[in-house]
Amino acid sequence: MGKQKYTEQEKKDVFNREFMPYVDSMYNFAYRLSLDQDDAKDLVQDTYLKAFRFIESFEQGTNAKAWLFRILKNSFINDFRKKSKEPSKVDYQEVESFYNSDEVDHPITTDLRDDTVKEMMGDEISNALNALDVDFRTVIILCDIEGFKYDEMAKILDIPIGTVRSRLHRARNLLKEKLNSYAKKMGYL
Repeated sequence: MGKQKYTEQEKKDVFNREFMPYVDSMYNFAYRLSLDQDDAKDLVQDTYLKAFRFIESFEQGTNAKAWLFRILKNSFINDFRKKSKEPSKVDYQEVESFYNSDEVDHPITTDLRDDTVKEMMGDEISNALNALDVDFRTVIILCDIEGFKYDEMAKILDIPIGTVRSRLHRARNLLKEKLNSYAKKMGYL
């Protein structure tokens, strides 16, 4: 599909209609990734600048939110690599082959969009989420907070769907471990 050609006014109209409604979600995602308000603001600004710059490659009617999340995620990773030279790597091999199979179609772990979990999304949960490695934090945010489907997450993160499944499973288990004592204190266990 070729690039769409827009006048400057059309670019502004598409930008405002398709992208601006997600600015709060973009900031929340950026903050959850960076854990710093200034870095989050910079990431969002960078994302929206790139979105405007490359607006002609955006196909109207597709998932604008997913497109923006991918730009933001890529900007975060590029920034992270510049700052740390070599990002830490996590070995997912132990569960990867199982999650790449077609047999895994049902949710295996708790979904954070569940009403009972939403009601208790306080400081303890935020702190536990923020303490996770960025790869795990990202899949929790995309799936359980932003509501993306596995295939959308795979596109945003540029990884196979099996990797999405395995990361999400490991991330939820890590979060569960971190929140175990809090859950007992609150009477959930």
